[in-house]
Amino acid sequence: MKAMGNVFKYGDNVDTDVIIPARYLNSFDAQELASHAMVDIDPEFAGKVQPGDLIVANKNFGCGSSREHAPLCLKTAGVSCIIAETFARIFYRNAINIGLPIIECPEAARGIEAGDQVEVDFDSGKIYNRTKGTEFQGQSFPEFMQKIIAAGGLVNYTNSRK
Repeated sequence: MKAMGNVFKYGDNVDTDVIIPARYLNSFDAQELASHAMVDIDPEFAGKVQPGDLIVANKNFGCGSSREHAPLCLKTAGVSCIIAETFARIFYRNAINIGLPIIECPEAARGIEAGDQVEVDFDSGKIYNRTKGTEFQGQSFPEFMQKIIAAGGLVNYTNSRK
């Protein structure tokens, strides 16, 4: 299983309240939420992100509130994977639950820039920066997590096993 796309790059402590600001939480429509993704730190993100694109960030991505809408908002916008030095624990859980793969890899987070084209192989954990020709080694995804991602999240995976 792989992801490949262009990179949007962010710094430390990207808060879930920034990923989807509270003023847009009155909508239950994932597309509506996605249209406002990252608006306070990157007003062009929602208009530029394409299916398959990736986010690369520094430390503590998804910190702040336990806003479960944040990973769903990014996945719906088209983000196929997020790579960061570290993630907030609750964001990590929420992302996996909805089938959005995330990888902690400090070397990749520091070595990948905005606009780079990156390929991630979830079987091996290899992260290949096609723009610079560099490779990083992240954690491979266990088979059960790949099944959750492929199913579109934990609920879909659980329902498919019944």
